[in-house]
Amino acid sequence: MPHIELPADLPGITSAFAFRPATAKPMRELAETLLRGPNTLTSAEREMIASYVSAQNDCYFCHASHRAAAANHLEGDYALVDAVRDKPESADITPKLKALLSIAGKVTRSGLEVTTADIDQARAQGATDVEIHDTVLIAAAFCMFNRYVDGLATLTPTDEDMYDLMGKRMALQGYIPAEPEPVSTG
Repeated sequence: MPHIELPADLPGITSAFAFRPATAKPMRELAETLLRGPNTLTSAEREMIASYVSAQNDCYFCHASHRAAAANHLEGDYALVDAVRDKPESADITPKLKALLSIAGKVTRSGLEVTTADIDQARAQGATDVEIHDTVLIAAAFCMFNRYVDGLATLTPTDEDMYDLMGKRMALQGYIPAEPEPVSTG
């Protein structure tokens, strides 16, 4: 049961966005830029970072939806996304992504945990300053998104098929809705 009166038919962050469209707009634009905008990291890699951070933060809704988005970018490869979540150091991903996930995990706990050695390691694996920047910002933004979803106790479905459909939509259409969302009077 949400802590405030949110649209009952919308799950997770979508209900909070519908409740307060003025704050939803910049948050959606940030997600679109970070996860789908031009970048040398693929959208799948960036979605895996978002999913990994959300799992670290125990935010089921964000983890499940971005897990599905990442898998949909990877032709349905949930096994790889789950391997990244469970044990990124042994997942079948590039050494660069492993180094970036290490940074993201540290940002999730505290940005102060990121050291010069972490940055040097990412650079040694081929990460650019933009990739490092965006990894830190994805991790920081998803800490905010995760706390937003869970702090309001938004509806969190458990139907994996629903998350797969949501992930497919996010992967194909992005984070900015084609039509304006309803304005709440709450």
